[in-house]
Amino acid sequence: MPAEATADGDHDDLAYADAVAELEEILTELDRDDVDVDRLAEQVQRAASLITLCRSRLQAARVEVTRIVADLDTLDTGDTPDGPVPSAVDAASPDGPGATP
Repeated sequence: MPAEATADGDHDDLAYADAVAELEEILTELDRDDVDVDRLAEQVQRAASLITLCRSRLQAARVEVTRIVADLDTLDTGDTPDGPVPSAVDAASPDGPGATP
């Protein structure tokens, strides 16, 4: 059984997969012909809260993946936020990196 939300709807400890599974359970319950009308609003509110959680987790994952790919691109081009990475030849120069002959 997935972790329950706290009274204020906090789901920080609920895994994305658990939230999706709970959403599927709610949808199955709501699709039945004998849906409990007394629980209908509660279930719809819970589903809305879980959807918000899933969207937030997906957005966070998208941002993290974008950051990781950008970091990989930086490694491929040899650029850093401060400019190009000095080569081994520059670093071995007696005058240090960036010295001109």
